[in-house]
Amino acid sequence: MKRAAAGLGAVGAGLWALPAEAHVKWFAPYIVDAAPQPISATLTNVWFWTGIGLVLAFFLATLAVERMTLGRAVQSGLDRVSAPLWSRSDDFMRASIGGFFVAIFAVGGIYLTPDLKTDYEVISWAQLLIAMCVFSRRTMPIAAAGIITLWVVALREYDLFHLLDYLALGIGVAAYLVMASSNDEKWRARRFLALRWGIAIALMWSSLEKFAYPDWFHPLVEEKPFLTFGMPRDVFIPMAGVAEFTMGFGLLWTPLVRRLSALALLVIFFTAVYPFGRIDLVGHALIMAVLFLVAADPCREAKAVAVKMPNVLPRFGSLASVPAGLAVALVVLVSGYWGLHGVFYGPEGGARQPIELTTHSHSKEYPHGPQAKPQIDHGHH
Repeated sequence: MKRAAAGLGAVGAGLWALPAEAHVKWFAPYIVDAAPQPISATLTNVWFWTGIGLVLAFFLATLAVERMTLGRAVQSGLDRVSAPLWSRSDDFMRASIGGFFVAIFAVGGIYLTPDLKTDYEVISWAQLLIAMCVFSRRTMPIAAAGIITLWVVALREYDLFHLLDYLALGIGVAAYLVMASSNDEKWRARRFLALRWGIAIALMWSSLEKFAYPDWFHPLVEEKPFLTFGMPRDVFIPMAGVAEFTMGFGLLWTPLVRRLSALALLVIFFTAVYPFGRIDLVGHALIMAVLFLVAADPCREAKAVAVKMPNVLPRFGSLASVPAGLAVALVVLVSGYWGLHGVFYGPEGGARQPIELTTHSHSKEYPHGPQAKPQIDHGHH
């Protein structure tokens, strides 16, 4: 018990040092095809390993507590508090999806997320149609198809590597809509598992930006230095990346780990609304809705996947499975991120002059945005 309490206390203190999380592409300049920082720079960073150590302590302590009377009491308490939400879980999720698409219809000029801007007005109306389709089981598959179609259509204006940021989330939400509308109870029973995997992978993938492109975050830290809670910039960024990756990973773990991970992420996302405003709330609305359901889920089944795992791997839920699972997740996703970037753009990034993209022009509110280009008058004098 003492060891468990010490581990939880250490990570509790670490979580207070975490800043509000915001998707950097919504608020700062970025260059998609720029060469990422070598992964060796992260693997030799002492703060990366410090973050990993804190997270492992949290996971191991939580697994130990989960098997005790205290852990069962915590789970029962969470069940009682969240029972009203869980009893209407499908209504809540469908209302959240509908509300999200109404919100981005109202914002206008974007595909699915704030940084994917478009001049095609029909895209906004398509997103309103998706919102209308989520409220009937007969039309929910149409909404699912619409989400995937919008992602595919966005390929006309954005690189595939850029859109990978939103692939897992889109697939997870679309899979939920299809499964929730199914009459097959085996498929319906897996609808929240699909959501949980989609959100977990989306969070882990997006966290890698903090290791690949730490300089993208420099304008935000300089503009809003309070985000780091007094931590030096180069300490905060890798620690924040570890926190986002591992809490996403935690959503796939045992019941208490995933519920506490979801609650921690909700605190972080809600904290981000104050410094970053409505665009952050709208952009993260679907993720936050799923996190509420993960935290409310009373299921005690300790399974990450619905298939049998090889016997050579540590038993899921054992203490040994934590570092092993985290190592596998890091290797797979890091290899995929750096590997796919190299495939698409080459080892040195894009051959052409990189184009700086941003969701905001230069202004007092967003001083890191690019300066407007002067207009050239071609009239006759």
